[in-house]
Amino acid sequence: MRILHTMLRVGDLQRSIDFYTQVMGMKVIRTTERADQGYSLAFVGYGTEQDGAVIELTYNHGVSQYELGTAYGHIAIAVGDAAAQCERITQAGGKVTRPAGPVKGGNTVIAFVEDPDGYKIELIQTSH
Repeated sequence: MRILHTMLRVGDLQRSIDFYTQVMGMKVIRTTERADQGYSLAFVGYGTEQDGAVIELTYNHGVSQYELGTAYGHIAIAVGDAAAQCERITQAGGKVTRPAGPVKGGNTVIAFVEDPDGYKIELIQTSH
């Protein structure tokens, strides 16, 4: 397993892309527009997603700012079998908040768990 990305909600996607690319020296790795779901994504980082962890910038359409406490999204971890990991986490006393299944509007299998403080961790199935 490895950390894939950290998601941050942003109030202006282009402003955030400009900051992470122009100020921090990252590159835009890929973008996704989900107008029907009401959000846009930009993944930024220093290398490829295969080489290391990146940042997922999420713009929820119509939301221009967040309180710092609501800016945190989740940490993503690659797993071979999301359902098996959910079972292992449950057996170990962990809390699964979204069982393994396809992401809405796509085929990628994901699940969510919460740590003891309530921080969300996304499990993304990369093979099965």
